[in-house]
Amino acid sequence: MLCAYVVSVSVIAAPTVQNGGVVEHSFPVESKEDVQQERIADYLETGQPNCALCHAQQQRPAINYTTDKECLQCHNADYSQRFLDIDERYKVPLEDRAYKVALTDKVALAESAASPQKTTVKREAPEDMVLVPAGEFIMGTDDWWPKSGPAHKKHLPDYYIDLYEVTNAKYKEFVQAAGHSLPDDWVKNNNGIPEGMENYPVVFVSWQDANDYCEWAGKRLPTEYEWEKAARGTDGRVFPWGNEFDKNKGNTPQHGLGKTMKVGSFENGKSPYGLYDMAGNVFEWTASWYKAYPGNTHKDPNEGEMYRVVKGGSWYDCTYYRCGISAPTYNRIFFHPMTKNFSFGFRCVQDP
Repeated sequence: MLCAYVVSVSVIAAPTVQNGGVVEHSFPVESKEDVQQERIADYLETGQPNCALCHAQQQRPAINYTTDKECLQCHNADYSQRFLDIDERYKVPLEDRAYKVALTDKVALAESAASPQKTTVKREAPEDMVLVPAGEFIMGTDDWWPKSGPAHKKHLPDYYIDLYEVTNAKYKEFVQAAGHSLPDDWVKNNNGIPEGMENYPVVFVSWQDANDYCEWAGKRLPTEYEWEKAARGTDGRVFPWGNEFDKNKGNTPQHGLGKTMKVGSFENGKSPYGLYDMAGNVFEWTASWYKAYPGNTHKDPNEGEMYRVVKGGSWYDCTYYRCGISAPTYNRIFFHPMTKNFSFGFRCVQDP
Protein backbone atom coordinates (compact mmCIF):
# COMPACT_ATOMS: atom_id res chain seq x y z
CA MET A 1 0.00 0.00 0.00
CA LEU A 2 1.23 3.50 -0.78
CA CYS A 3 1.46 5.64 2.32
CA ALA A 4 1.03 9.27 1.26
CA TYR A 5 1.34 12.19 3.65
CA VAL A 6 2.27 15.50 2.05
CA VAL A 7 2.79 14.70 -1.59
CA SER A 8 3.71 17.20 -4.25
CA VAL A 9 4.34 15.77 -7.69
CA SER A 10 4.16 17.00 -11.25
CA VAL A 11 3.26 15.53 -14.59
CA ILE A 12 4.23 16.77 -18.02
CA ALA A 13 1.37 18.22 -19.95
CA ALA A 14 1.11 18.98 -23.64
CA PRO A 15 1.60 22.71 -24.38
CA THR A 16 -1.10 24.59 -26.21
CA VAL A 17 -0.81 28.05 -27.75
CA GLN A 18 -3.59 30.46 -26.81
CA ASN A 19 -4.41 33.94 -28.13
CA GLY A 20 -1.51 36.31 -27.90
CA GLY A 21 1.04 33.51 -28.11
CA VAL A 22 0.79 32.60 -24.42
CA VAL A 23 1.71 28.98 -23.87
CA GLU A 24 -0.47 27.09 -21.45
CA HIS A 25 -0.59 23.47 -20.47
CA SER A 26 -3.59 21.21 -20.66
CA PHE A 27 -4.04 18.03 -18.64
CA PRO A 28 -6.23 15.04 -19.44
CA VAL A 29 -9.25 15.16 -17.17
CA GLU A 30 -11.00 12.09 -15.87
CA SER A 31 -14.29 12.21 -14.07
CA LYS A 32 -14.48 10.94 -10.50
CA GLU A 33 -16.67 8.14 -11.78
CA ASP A 34 -14.03 7.04 -14.31
CA VAL A 35 -11.30 7.12 -11.68
CA GLN A 36 -13.43 5.12 -9.27
CA GLN A 37 -14.13 2.48 -11.92
CA GLU A 38 -10.38 2.17 -12.57
CA ARG A 39 -9.77 1.74 -8.84
CA ILE A 40 -12.39 -0.99 -8.62
CA ALA A 41 -10.92 -2.80 -11.62
CA ASP A 42 -7.45 -2.68 -10.07
CA TYR A 43 -8.71 -4.00 -6.73
CA LEU A 44 -10.53 -6.89 -8.35
CA GLU A 45 -7.52 -7.87 -10.45
CA THR A 46 -4.62 -7.23 -8.10
CA GLY A 47 -5.85 -6.45 -4.60
CA GLN A 48 -3.67 -3.33 -4.80
CA PRO A 49 -4.70 0.27 -5.55
CA ASN A 50 -3.31 2.10 -8.55
CA CYS A 51 -1.67 4.99 -6.73
CA ALA A 52 -0.94 6.96 -9.89
CA LEU A 53 -4.65 7.70 -10.24
CA CYS A 54 -4.32 10.27 -7.47
CA HIS A 55 -0.67 10.81 -6.69
CA ALA A 56 0.77 11.45 -10.14
CA GLN A 57 -1.89 13.90 -11.31
CA GLN A 58 -2.54 16.38 -8.56
CA GLN A 59 -1.29 17.77 -5.28
CA ARG A 60 -2.55 16.07 -2.16
CA PRO A 61 -2.62 18.37 0.87
CA ALA A 62 -1.82 17.31 4.42
CA ILE A 63 -5.23 16.07 5.51
CA ASN A 64 -6.67 13.50 7.86
CA TYR A 65 -6.83 10.32 5.79
CA THR A 66 -9.06 8.66 8.37
CA THR A 67 -11.98 11.00 7.63
CA ASP A 68 -11.61 11.83 3.92
CA LYS A 69 -13.99 9.47 2.12
CA GLU A 70 -12.09 9.56 -1.17
CA CYS A 71 -8.78 8.77 0.52
CA LEU A 72 -10.32 5.95 2.54
CA GLN A 73 -11.09 4.11 -0.69
CA CYS A 74 -7.37 3.25 -0.67
CA HIS A 75 -5.92 4.26 2.68
CA ASN A 76 -7.41 1.60 4.92
CA ALA A 77 -6.63 -1.97 5.89
CA ASP A 78 -9.71 -3.59 4.40
CA TYR A 79 -8.24 -5.26 1.31
CA SER A 80 -8.11 -8.83 2.54
CA GLN A 81 -8.07 -10.97 5.64
CA ARG A 82 -4.28 -11.15 5.45
CA PHE A 83 -4.03 -7.36 5.60
CA LEU A 84 -6.50 -7.26 8.47
CA ASP A 85 -4.47 -9.85 10.37
CA ILE A 86 -1.35 -7.71 10.03
CA ASP A 87 -3.19 -4.59 11.08
CA GLU A 88 -4.68 -6.38 14.10
CA ARG A 89 -1.23 -6.71 15.69
CA TYR A 90 -1.23 -2.99 16.33
CA LYS A 91 -4.77 -2.42 17.59
CA VAL A 92 -3.49 -2.70 21.18
CA PRO A 93 -1.30 0.34 21.98
CA LEU A 94 2.28 -0.73 21.44
CA GLU A 95 3.45 0.93 24.64
CA ASP A 96 1.42 -1.72 26.46
CA ARG A 97 2.98 -4.73 24.81
CA ALA A 98 5.97 -5.87 22.74
CA TYR A 99 5.47 -7.11 19.22
CA LYS A 100 7.00 -10.56 18.65
CA VAL A 101 7.59 -11.67 15.09
CA ALA A 102 5.71 -14.68 13.78
CA LEU A 103 8.40 -16.90 12.31
CA THR A 104 7.68 -18.36 8.91
CA ASP A 105 8.43 -21.91 7.78
CA LYS A 106 10.55 -20.65 4.91
CA VAL A 107 12.89 -18.40 6.91
CA ALA A 108 13.89 -19.28 10.48
CA LEU A 109 15.68 -16.47 12.29
CA ALA A 110 18.98 -17.20 13.97
CA GLU A 111 19.04 -17.89 17.72
CA SER A 112 21.34 -14.95 18.26
CA ALA A 113 19.01 -12.41 16.70
CA ALA A 114 18.13 -10.76 20.01
CA SER A 115 21.73 -9.74 20.68
CA PRO A 116 23.85 -7.48 18.46
CA GLN A 117 26.10 -9.11 15.89
CA LYS A 118 29.82 -8.49 16.05
CA THR A 119 31.21 -7.14 12.83
CA THR A 120 34.94 -7.07 12.11
CA VAL A 121 35.89 -4.01 10.10
CA LYS A 122 38.50 -5.03 7.55
CA ARG A 123 39.78 -1.54 6.78
CA GLU A 124 39.43 2.00 7.99
CA ALA A 125 36.06 3.40 6.97
CA PRO A 126 35.51 6.98 5.82
CA GLU A 127 34.41 9.42 8.52
CA ASP A 128 30.99 8.61 9.99
CA MET A 129 30.63 5.55 7.77
CA VAL A 130 30.93 1.82 8.46
CA LEU A 131 31.85 -1.14 6.29
CA VAL A 132 29.17 -3.71 5.57
CA PRO A 133 31.22 -6.79 4.62
CA ALA A 134 30.46 -8.81 1.51
CA GLY A 135 28.19 -11.77 2.01
CA GLU A 136 24.71 -13.20 1.91
CA PHE A 137 21.69 -12.02 3.89
CA ILE A 138 17.92 -12.51 4.02
CA MET A 139 15.94 -9.94 2.06
CA GLY A 140 12.19 -9.49 2.47
CA THR A 141 9.76 -11.70 4.37
CA ASP A 142 6.78 -14.03 3.93
CA ASP A 143 4.98 -12.51 6.92
CA TRP A 144 4.06 -9.01 5.79
CA TRP A 145 2.41 -7.17 2.92
CA PRO A 146 2.76 -9.01 -0.42
CA LYS A 147 5.09 -6.34 -1.81
CA SER A 148 7.72 -7.26 0.84
CA GLY A 149 7.97 -10.89 -0.22
CA PRO A 150 9.00 -13.48 -0.78
CA ALA A 151 11.90 -13.85 1.62
CA HIS A 152 14.99 -14.62 -0.42
CA LYS A 153 18.75 -14.69 -0.06
CA LYS A 154 20.90 -12.04 -1.67
CA HIS A 155 24.69 -11.69 -1.90
CA LEU A 156 26.21 -8.20 -1.85
CA PRO A 157 29.83 -7.04 -2.18
CA ASP A 158 31.53 -4.79 0.40
CA TYR A 159 30.19 -1.26 0.76
CA TYR A 160 30.35 1.61 3.21
CA ILE A 161 27.20 3.27 4.55
CA ASP A 162 26.59 6.38 6.62
CA LEU A 163 26.15 5.79 10.33
CA TYR A 164 23.67 8.65 10.51
CA GLU A 165 20.94 10.18 8.42
CA VAL A 166 22.17 13.27 6.56
CA THR A 167 21.72 16.28 8.85
CA ASN A 168 20.70 19.84 8.13
CA ALA A 169 24.26 20.94 8.89
CA LYS A 170 25.73 18.53 6.34
CA TYR A 171 23.13 19.49 3.76
CA LYS A 172 23.97 23.17 4.28
CA GLU A 173 27.56 22.48 3.19
CA PHE A 174 26.19 20.99 -0.03
CA VAL A 175 23.78 23.88 -0.63
CA GLN A 176 26.52 26.45 -0.19
CA ALA A 177 29.06 24.59 -2.33
CA ALA A 178 26.77 23.52 -5.15
CA GLY A 179 24.24 26.36 -5.15
CA HIS A 180 21.45 23.84 -4.67
CA SER A 181 17.90 24.88 -3.78
CA LEU A 182 16.87 24.99 -0.12
CA PRO A 183 14.48 22.59 1.62
CA ASP A 184 11.00 24.06 2.07
CA ASP A 185 11.26 24.32 5.85
CA TRP A 186 14.44 26.39 5.46
CA VAL A 187 12.72 28.75 3.04
CA LYS A 188 9.97 29.32 5.59
CA ASN A 189 12.67 30.09 8.18
CA ASN A 190 14.27 33.06 6.39
CA ASN A 191 16.25 30.69 4.14
CA GLY A 192 18.10 29.07 7.02
CA ILE A 193 18.11 25.95 9.17
CA PRO A 194 15.41 26.18 11.86
CA GLU A 195 16.96 27.16 15.17
CA GLY A 196 18.57 24.28 17.02
CA MET A 197 17.96 21.82 14.17
CA GLU A 198 21.51 21.57 12.81
CA ASN A 199 21.95 17.94 13.88
CA TYR A 200 18.44 16.84 12.96
CA PRO A 201 17.85 14.95 9.72
CA VAL A 202 17.26 17.14 6.69
CA VAL A 203 13.67 16.79 5.41
CA PHE A 204 11.59 18.18 2.54
CA VAL A 205 14.08 16.71 0.09
CA SER A 206 13.04 14.91 -3.08
CA TRP A 207 14.72 11.80 -4.43
CA GLN A 208 16.67 13.99 -6.84
CA ASP A 209 17.81 16.27 -4.01
CA ALA A 210 19.08 13.25 -2.09
CA ASN A 211 20.77 11.79 -5.14
CA ASP A 212 22.46 15.12 -5.94
CA TYR A 213 23.79 15.43 -2.39
CA CYS A 214 25.25 11.93 -2.38
CA GLU A 215 26.96 12.49 -5.74
CA TRP A 216 28.38 15.81 -4.52
CA ALA A 217 29.77 14.03 -1.45
CA GLY A 218 31.45 11.38 -3.63
CA LYS A 219 28.88 8.79 -2.61
CA ARG A 220 25.55 7.47 -3.91
CA LEU A 221 22.12 6.50 -2.62
CA PRO A 222 21.91 2.91 -1.35
CA THR A 223 19.89 0.33 -3.20
CA GLU A 224 17.05 -1.07 -1.11
CA TYR A 225 19.10 -4.28 -0.81
CA GLU A 226 22.07 -2.41 0.62
CA TRP A 227 19.80 -0.47 2.96
CA GLU A 228 18.04 -3.57 4.27
CA LYS A 229 21.23 -5.57 4.88
CA ALA A 230 22.69 -2.65 6.84
CA ALA A 231 19.50 -2.48 8.90
CA ARG A 232 18.94 -6.17 9.72
CA GLY A 233 22.31 -7.88 9.35
CA THR A 234 22.62 -11.50 8.30
CA ASP A 235 20.27 -13.15 10.78
CA GLY A 236 17.01 -11.91 9.27
CA ARG A 237 15.88 -9.88 12.28
CA VAL A 238 12.71 -7.83 12.17
CA PHE A 239 13.99 -4.60 13.72
CA PRO A 240 17.55 -3.25 13.76
CA TRP A 241 17.93 -4.23 17.43
CA GLY A 242 16.25 -7.67 17.33
CA ASN A 243 12.84 -9.29 16.92
CA GLU A 244 10.73 -7.53 19.56
CA PHE A 245 9.30 -4.10 18.97
CA ASP A 246 10.40 -1.52 21.57
CA LYS A 247 9.09 2.03 21.43
CA ASN A 248 12.16 3.21 23.35
CA LYS A 249 14.62 2.14 20.65
CA GLY A 250 13.53 4.38 17.80
CA ASN A 251 11.66 7.58 17.04
CA THR A 252 8.51 5.86 15.81
CA PRO A 253 4.91 7.08 16.28
CA GLN A 254 4.67 4.76 19.29
CA HIS A 255 7.57 6.62 20.93
CA GLY A 256 5.17 9.52 21.09
CA LEU A 257 7.34 12.58 20.40
CA GLY A 258 5.53 13.52 17.20
CA LYS A 259 8.48 15.10 15.36
CA THR A 260 12.05 14.39 14.30
CA MET A 261 14.91 14.04 16.78
CA LYS A 262 18.67 14.57 16.64
CA VAL A 263 20.31 11.81 14.65
CA GLY A 264 21.85 9.08 16.78
CA SER A 265 19.49 9.58 19.72
CA PHE A 266 18.93 5.86 20.36
CA GLU A 267 22.14 4.09 21.34
CA ASN A 268 20.18 0.93 22.17
CA GLY A 269 18.42 0.96 18.78
CA LYS A 270 21.48 0.55 16.55
CA SER A 271 21.60 -2.00 13.75
CA PRO A 272 24.02 -4.98 13.75
CA TYR A 273 26.59 -2.79 11.96
CA GLY A 274 26.17 0.13 14.35
CA LEU A 275 23.86 2.33 12.25
CA TYR A 276 21.50 4.73 13.98
CA ASP A 277 17.85 5.47 13.19
CA MET A 278 17.27 2.60 10.78
CA ALA A 279 13.78 2.34 12.33
CA GLY A 280 12.03 5.65 12.79
CA ASN A 281 12.98 9.33 12.73
CA VAL A 282 12.66 9.76 8.94
CA PHE A 283 11.94 7.50 6.01
CA GLU A 284 14.97 7.17 3.75
CA TRP A 285 15.14 7.36 -0.03
CA THR A 286 16.86 4.50 -1.87
CA ALA A 287 18.18 4.27 -5.41
CA SER A 288 15.76 1.45 -6.29
CA TRP A 289 12.68 1.63 -8.45
CA TYR A 290 9.62 -0.05 -6.97
CA LYS A 291 9.63 -3.46 -8.65
CA ALA A 292 8.62 -6.96 -7.56
CA TYR A 293 11.17 -9.21 -5.88
CA PRO A 294 12.21 -12.41 -7.66
CA GLY A 295 9.47 -14.99 -7.21
CA ASN A 296 6.76 -12.48 -6.27
CA THR A 297 3.56 -13.35 -8.15
CA HIS A 298 1.35 -10.63 -6.64
CA LYS A 299 0.17 -8.24 -9.35
CA ASP A 300 0.69 -4.58 -8.51
CA PRO A 301 -0.10 -1.78 -11.00
CA ASN A 302 2.38 0.51 -9.24
CA GLU A 303 5.46 -1.52 -10.17
CA GLY A 304 7.87 -0.23 -12.77
CA GLU A 305 9.91 2.95 -13.09
CA MET A 306 7.49 5.49 -11.66
CA TYR A 307 8.08 5.23 -7.91
CA ARG A 308 11.25 4.93 -5.81
CA VAL A 309 11.47 2.67 -2.76
CA VAL A 310 11.59 4.33 0.65
CA LYS A 311 12.71 2.41 3.74
CA GLY A 312 12.93 2.64 7.51
CA GLY A 313 9.76 4.15 8.88
CA SER A 314 9.67 7.54 10.60
CA TRP A 315 8.15 9.46 13.49
CA TYR A 316 4.99 9.52 11.35
CA ASP A 317 3.81 6.47 9.41
CA CYS A 318 0.95 4.24 8.28
CA THR A 319 -0.21 3.67 11.86
CA TYR A 320 -2.27 6.83 11.50
CA TYR A 321 -4.55 5.27 8.92
CA ARG A 322 -4.59 1.66 10.08
CA CYS A 323 -2.22 -0.15 7.75
CA GLY A 324 0.43 -1.12 10.28
CA ILE A 325 3.74 0.29 11.44
CA SER A 326 6.61 0.92 9.04
CA ALA A 327 9.52 0.18 11.39
CA PRO A 328 10.24 -3.47 10.38
CA THR A 329 13.46 -3.69 8.37
CA TYR A 330 11.76 -5.50 5.50
CA ASN A 331 8.92 -3.00 5.12
CA ARG A 332 9.05 -1.16 1.80
CA ILE A 333 6.88 1.67 0.55
CA PHE A 334 7.03 3.60 -2.68
CA PHE A 335 6.71 7.26 -3.59
CA HIS A 336 6.99 9.46 -6.62
CA PRO A 337 10.61 10.72 -6.72
CA MET A 338 9.45 14.36 -6.69
CA THR A 339 7.76 13.91 -3.31
CA LYS A 340 8.91 16.18 -0.49
CA ASN A 341 7.53 16.12 3.04
CA PHE A 342 8.27 16.43 6.74
CA SER A 343 9.21 12.79 7.25
CA PHE A 344 11.53 11.97 4.32
CA GLY A 345 15.32 12.09 4.51
CA PHE A 346 18.22 9.88 3.42
CA ARG A 347 21.72 8.56 3.98
CA CYS A 348 24.43 7.59 1.49
CA VAL A 349 26.71 4.68 0.65
CA GLN A 350 30.16 4.50 -0.90
CA ASP A 351 31.99 1.80 -2.80
CA PRO A 352 35.37 0.70 -1.37
